[in-house]
Amino acid sequence: MGKKVRSKKKNIERNFINFGAVILLCLWAVSFFAKISLSSLNIEVEKIKSSVKNQSETNQALSMKINELASLENVNEVANGSGLAYNNGNIRIVNNR
Repeated sequence: MGKKVRSKKKNIERNFINFGAVILLCLWAVSFFAKISLSSLNIEVEKIKSSVKNQSETNQALSMKINELASLENVNEVANGSGLAYNNGNIRIVNNR
C-alpha cells in the first residue's frame, strides 16, 4: 500500500509539473504575439505621424500662399488688371462718438 500512495503522489506531482510547463508555454506564446501586435501598431503610429507632419507642412504652405494672395499689393494688381481703380478720395473715415 505504501508504494501505491507514493506512486499516486509522484503522478500528482508530475501532473502539476506538466500543468506548470503548459502554463509557462502559454504565457510565453501570449507574450510573443502581444509583442508582435505592439510592434505592428507602433509602425502604424509612425506612418500616421509622418502623414500628419506632411499635412501640417502643406497646410502651413497654403496659409502662406493665402496671405500672399490676400495682400493689398496683390489685390491692387488684380484690380488694375481688370480695369478697376483704387480711389482714395472716395474713402471716408467714420468715428464713433
